[in-house]
Amino acid sequence: MEGVFTFFGAINHSHGFIFTTHLLLTAILALALAKMATKSLRLVPTGTQNVMEAYLQGIVAMGRDVIGETNAKKYLPLVATIGIIVLIANVLGIIPGFESPTGNINMTLPLAIIVFVYYNFEGIRKNGVVHYFAHFMGPVKLLAPLMFPIEIVSHISRIISLSFRLFGNIKGDDLFLWVLLMLAPWIVPLPAFLLLAFSALLQTFIFMILTYVYLAGAVMLEEESL
Repeated sequence: MEGVFTFFGAINHSHGFIFTTHLLLTAILALALAKMATKSLRLVPTGTQNVMEAYLQGIVAMGRDVIGETNAKKYLPLVATIGIIVLIANVLGIIPGFESPTGNINMTLPLAIIVFVYYNFEGIRKNGVVHYFAHFMGPVKLLAPLMFPIEIVSHISRIISLSFRLFGNIKGDDLFLWVLLMLAPWIVPLPAFLLLAFSALLQTFIFMILTYVYLAGAVMLEEESL
């Protein structure tokens, strides 16, 4: 937003440049975090390794009730990577002088498309093309011509739901923080930062749990039909 100071904006005021640099910063921080956690692996984890192992265990526990422990571990790399990227991007905007890349649809939309393509790919790979798309027709054959296009539209709408939910919430948080900084640049209340930090965590959790839910719906057709 114009009038709000950002460190990268001091180099170039172009909105595209600011977004790209913050996106690259997010990727660099994620890679640095992964490097720190794995540079000296120990049987009894400490420091960053301990934090990351707790994070991974938490994701598996989160996915266990949705998709089963085996599948939760199988899709852990995807969900964990998305979680780290989204969380860092969300938190970045809370720090004065930076913007959240997730407050831009150009980041959230590709993330949503990745999830959409991947869960459909997994559904087709595990169940076969015919069985997977036959599931879109519903249990009543008479209603299949009606149910199939509805299901297609429903699945495509997940891209919009995933991307705009994250984008809208983070953009709203950024606007809230920008207003506070413009009104009281030196005395921003601590509770506001705590609220924004909680929102960043919540939006990350929602994105990850929905990824597990969509994967479950694609690969567990037999269980769903029982």
